[in-house]
Amino acid sequence: MFSTNIDVPTALRTELALPVTGAEHASCPVTEVLRRRVGDKWSVLVVVLLGSGPRRYGELDRAIQDISQRMLTRTLRGLERDGLVSRTTFPTVPITVEYELTALGRTLLGPLSVLADWAVQHSAEIDRARAEFDSQNSGRPL
Repeated sequence: MFSTNIDVPTALRTELALPVTGAEHASCPVTEVLRRRVGDKWSVLVVVLLGSGPRRYGELDRAIQDISQRMLTRTLRGLERDGLVSRTTFPTVPITVEYELTALGRTLLGPLSVLADWAVQHSAEIDRARAEFDSQNSGRPL
C-alpha cells in the first residue's frame, strides 16, 4: 500500500514494528523534536520571531508579552543546545546579547509554515468537531 502511493508523506510510508513500545516512542527523533521544540509552549514563537532576523534578548522579552525572563532564557538555551539558535555577546556596558537562527534553525521555518497554514485552514473544522464531541459527551472526562 505505502510503496505505490507517492502522495503519502515520508513518515507515513515507514512501516512501524508493532507494538510500539514506550521506550521506542520516547527515543524516536520525531517524538523528541515535536515534544521539545514544536510542542513546547514558547519555542515555535521564538523561532518565528527570529525568522525575521537577529534580535536582542530585550527585544524578544518585549515581543512576547506573557513569558517570564526565566522561561525565555530556558527556551533560548534549549534552542541553542539543539543547534537552532546562536547566541552572540557584544562587549558593551551592559553586555548586549543577540540571538539568531542558525542555518539548521532556518530549515525549521518551512515545516512550521506548513503546519501553521494547516492549522489556520482547519481551525473552524476542529472547533466544530470539538463542540460536537463535547455536546455528545458532556459530563464524561476525556
